[in-house]
Amino acid sequence: MKKLELGAVSAIALVTAGMATAEPKAEVLHWWTSGSEAKSVAVLQKEFAENGGTWTDMPVAGGGGDAAMSALRARVLSGNAPTAVQLKGPAIQEWYEEGVLADISSVAEAEGWGDVLPASIAGHMKCEGSWCAAPVNVHRVDWIWANADVLEANGITMPTTWDEFNAAAAKLQAAGVIPLAHGGQAWQDATVFEAVALGILGAEGFRKAFVELDEATLTSDAMVAVFDQMRTMRGFVDPNFPGRDWNLATAMVMNGEAAFQIMGDWAKGEFLAAGAKPGEDFLCASVPGDGFLYNVDSFAMFDVDGEDNQAGQELLAKLIVGESFQTVFNLNKGSIPARVDVALDDFDSCAHLGAKDMAASADNGSLLPSYAHGMALRGAQAGAITDVVTAHFNSDMSSADAVQQLAAAIANSL
Repeated sequence: MKKLELGAVSAIALVTAGMATAEPKAEVLHWWTSGSEAKSVAVLQKEFAENGGTWTDMPVAGGGGDAAMSALRARVLSGNAPTAVQLKGPAIQEWYEEGVLADISSVAEAEGWGDVLPASIAGHMKCEGSWCAAPVNVHRVDWIWANADVLEANGITMPTTWDEFNAAAAKLQAAGVIPLAHGGQAWQDATVFEAVALGILGAEGFRKAFVELDEATLTSDAMVAVFDQMRTMRGFVDPNFPGRDWNLATAMVMNGEAAFQIMGDWAKGEFLAAGAKPGEDFLCASVPGDGFLYNVDSFAMFDVDGEDNQAGQELLAKLIVGESFQTVFNLNKGSIPARVDVALDDFDSCAHLGAKDMAASADNGSLLPSYAHGMALRGAQAGAITDVVTAHFNSDMSSADAVQQLAAAIANSL
């Protein structure tokens, strides 16, 4: 063998040896801090450690991820980005456009992600055709949760229309029960609002309003009706709702202080963590109307130096989309796997209902990205909508004024 060839082989061997001995490390920024969420992220930490990795946890509580995003921006601006960050939807693309995301296509292709992820979910994980994020799960946003005993004691069944919901809430209120457990935080207001909007506008109307930002739909009589329903629901929450965290609202339903909560299926994770059983202790149903609003948790990998950090990213990405983690994590979190090939044998009845509805919605075109949870719109537009929703919910603003402010706020954000 020629000297040049020997040198090349030696160089390759040295690089390969260096990569083989790199100890995977990952500093992970996320906002999973409630009981069920902390239990869920611990599953990933354990699996990462079992595969030789060293995990540095960076949880940032509050704001449905808003506080975490502020912390992330400060880290990136200082040139010290975390290894992996809980990101989702258009926010992934925004950070990609900043030039700070890593390409994890080698892992995605080796693991066959394109064959096991729904096309709509996979689309959120790609940046100009390259894989830049790994999906953890699929959350359904448009759920109503209820305390089974409270409903039975008051002769109420799960509502299937908003009129039925309003009638049930009025009956509960008269009986001294808080009808709707709610936390007065902007993202929670937005969660209830988009669930109401889906039911009143329908899937196509929702898409026009909160994906396409169609002005005619945003200012329509149907949108006025959405705000009218929100005004009605404002009367069903207790006076102490401002600033309440979502999991504390879930606890109100668990302990029978309140009857209903409108929240994504991460709320189910709280019920399950407390030992409550679906169909016995608590009930689940989609909000009135057709369609499925999804929120996909995912981790984006940021450009970092060091073979140990890069090895950590590759290991983390592989584990996140692996069948084992997708099963165990989602059993704890209350969501369903992003992979379509994961068996749901161990999942509860609410998860089976969610999976069934997701498949049906995917077939009929009513599988829709959540605006309130960062899947449908970029931050400026989503924030503009939420500002109006929260202002209306916490004032005597008329519904007619709200739709005009809604259209104007979106126009100014573009």
